[in-house]
Amino acid sequence: MKELASYASDPSRTRGRRHAEPAPENRSEFQRDRDRIVHSSAFRRLEYKTQVFVNHEGDLFRTRLTHSLEVAQIARTLARNLGLSEDLTEAISLAHDLGHTPFGHAGQDELNACMRAMAPEAGGFEHNLQSLRVVDELEERYAEFNGLNLCFETREGILKHCSAAHARQLGDVGERFLNRSQPSLEAQVANLADEIAYNNHDIDDGLRSGLITVEQLLEVSIFERHYAEVQRRYPGLAPRRATSETIRRMINSLIVDLTRTSLARIREHAPASADDVRRAPPLAGFSEPLRREADELKRFLFDNLYRHYRVLRMTAKARRIVKALFSTFLDDPRLLPPDYRREGFNEQARAIADYIAGMTDRYAIREHRRLFEMG
Repeated sequence: MKELASYASDPSRTRGRRHAEPAPENRSEFQRDRDRIVHSSAFRRLEYKTQVFVNHEGDLFRTRLTHSLEVAQIARTLARNLGLSEDLTEAISLAHDLGHTPFGHAGQDELNACMRAMAPEAGGFEHNLQSLRVVDELEERYAEFNGLNLCFETREGILKHCSAAHARQLGDVGERFLNRSQPSLEAQVANLADEIAYNNHDIDDGLRSGLITVEQLLEVSIFERHYAEVQRRYPGLAPRRATSETIRRMINSLIVDLTRTSLARIREHAPASADDVRRAPPLAGFSEPLRREADELKRFLFDNLYRHYRVLRMTAKARRIVKALFSTFLDDPRLLPPDYRREGFNEQARAIADYIAGMTDRYAIREHRRLFEMG
């Protein structure tokens, strides 16, 4: 195994788990975390949760599961380039979307709106916090504790953003949001790998669906530059292959730039330990030119794909389903499975949010039909 850099997170020096356990045999603490995530129920359900397109709309489009695997692949490459813990980086990458609702961001936004409007004291809904809640409380696999009992470093990486109010309730894992420190470099890398993965695979899915075109994308500098290179090198290449070649070159450029820029920042700040990383400014990142290009691509996707009228029609239907489920269950909790019934109003609202957030796209659609359609 490649030796870790001094500033990497060392599994032998983990800050530990919420519940003490004997050290694992034949694998490190971070390997154990990754394995627990892969074997969790929440991870399996990602196969049927959407990215941009509802799961049943086509077999070729990404799901939360395929997205998470792509993030993990990119993140492991970056971790290896920077001398970081690949196992921790992979664990964070695979777990980062465990709390996502059905129907992608539309489901999250509507569930948050429902919580804010109908149970304002219960604290709203945010998929990032929900991912931590899944691994800390909601998974039921072990006799001695709820959740997966992951290491602090993995939990810290899962929690990418958090309000001060929520951070105060989370103990050690929320401290950095109060003292303005950074997470581990493994967490920083996983976060950027997430961005690289979804921007580039959303181009692929958008082109497959016909919602965006190559001609539109040629207005985006990072795409135009790499597409022109492909056309020069492979004149007459079939369109499908040409876009695939373009996308893989874009991903490679972003990885190379992020590696070089991050190594330069590491040399500048010279962190001697993982704790030094937390006290430094963000060390993982793109150069300014690539950052501008990545932001331009994000704006293009927001305006042309995520706000396409066909996507908006789907998200409007998805929001109606989530709102109807939440309000119906809150009005009559007897309609819930027994495991999700609670005594207090706020506790009941949170349990309903847990139930809905855990649904796959197709399960949410079926549950809506069972509640509102006869026969």
